[in-house]
Amino acid sequence: MTEADGDTTEAAGGRRIAVLGEMLELGDEAIEAHREVGRMVAENGVDLVVAVGGDLAKQLALSAGAAGVPDIALVGDNATASAYVESILRPGDVVLVKASRGGQL
Repeated sequence: MTEADGDTTEAAGGRRIAVLGEMLELGDEAIEAHREVGRMVAENGVDLVVAVGGDLAKQLALSAGAAGVPDIALVGDNATASAYVESILRPGDVVLVKASRGGQL
């Protein structure tokens, strides 16, 4: 996720939306790593987080909300995430999509 932070959220008057899937293969560090990503997106001024997956995505979403991201959506799968983002997307919005390869986001 750190590779995606920074200039990728330069929105032209629109919202900064991050669609984030679970990071797989992290073992014992998985929960804290997802919480850290939640904090990072808040620090980078993301307006909406769409967390995709199960328990780890929920940890990311809770952390992002606690850190100040104003809008959070938690969805269970890629198809639902895609349909949701398509339904709310407006001109000028910038969307970052990031997950582990296993998430096939």
